[in-house]
Amino acid sequence: MADQPDILVLNSGSSSIKFNLYEGDRQLISGQISGLGVQPHIHLRLHGRTEDLNEDLSAEDGATHETALAALLQILDRETGKISVEAIGHRVVHGGVDYAVPLVLDDEKIEDLARLNPLAPLHQPHNLAGIRASRAAFPKALQVACFDTAFHRHHPWVNDTFALPRSLYDEGIRRYGFHGLSYEYICSYLHEHHVEAFGGKLVVAHLGNGASMCAIENGRSIGSTMGFTALDGLPMGTRCGQIDPGVVLYLLTTKGMTADEISDLLYKESGLKGLSGLSSDMRLLSESDDPAAAEAIDYFVFRIRRELGSMAAILRGLDTLVFTGGIGEHSALVRERVCEDQDWLGLKIDPTKNAANAVDISAEGSKVRIMAVPTNEEEMIRRHTLKLLESVTG
Repeated sequence: MADQPDILVLNSGSSSIKFNLYEGDRQLISGQISGLGVQPHIHLRLHGRTEDLNEDLSAEDGATHETALAALLQILDRETGKISVEAIGHRVVHGGVDYAVPLVLDDEKIEDLARLNPLAPLHQPHNLAGIRASRAAFPKALQVACFDTAFHRHHPWVNDTFALPRSLYDEGIRRYGFHGLSYEYICSYLHEHHVEAFGGKLVVAHLGNGASMCAIENGRSIGSTMGFTALDGLPMGTRCGQIDPGVVLYLLTTKGMTADEISDLLYKESGLKGLSGLSSDMRLLSESDDPAAAEAIDYFVFRIRRELGSMAAILRGLDTLVFTGGIGEHSALVRERVCEDQDWLGLKIDPTKNAANAVDISAEGSKVRIMAVPTNEEEMIRRHTLKLLESVTG
């Protein structure tokens, strides 16, 4: 193995593939293939160059994950010279009960992970499609799966179960939690740069198109707002968040909706998009003068505040609150509204620091440290992949 192995990190969605190429710990390339099957396009940033590459793919090259990755390999070879990828790290949303650490993939494990598709229908099938495609494009590379659920697999039992017959828990119907790679990265950042925050009672709010919150103590997740699937907890871009299960029964029995129709409603037509009737994009909602947009933001903030109280209760206190994710990192409005009038909890935000997107946005005298920290799930996947590659090759 070379001193600095080439590692490719892939995050495959339904119509896109995000990618990052590293030489050791140095990022060489980042980008995304979007519009698979419709209007395929590649955006590629070569670090050290002043201009990005933007290029439409042919309909044939952009038809599937497999053809798109083959096209990507040709473009990388063209732009950087012949590359030799030694390992590929994949984000896989759901690891179920059995997979609590990153693992090397083979046919049997891929088929086993496919059984979890119903638990993450927006993500898991596409994650696995990217894995199959990368095995075809890079047959000699080590393929590694890194799971969003893994960080939460050591919850106390009371935070892991539902009040259902115990036999269902034993079958795997339990609270898994998600966004684990993001939470793991934030913990690693705090451990390196703000060790006192890492060692205290910490709540991280990962707010984006997918949104959740996590109670963390000494670097370990002890509570999450998400549960059996990535639907639970906070409202999201198009997902509903917490909902009375009786609503689902009503839609099924009284409204006569099919399971597929209910799935589309809860996963694709709800959340900020459903509440506003306009968009799932917080930026657009924040700029809109439509009352429904304001109400969607109101509900989003309300649920974050409510869950913050729950997470603090799980921790028996609160020392640090970290905002991350696309909204958490960039929306000063959301951060301000989550923290306003929260003196009872010890939160006092500094308006100037908050507007400047500073890392520490606590006001003087705030009993709880408030931070806005960019997450980096790809870096977490790179680290895990490199570790497994080193263990395999010696």
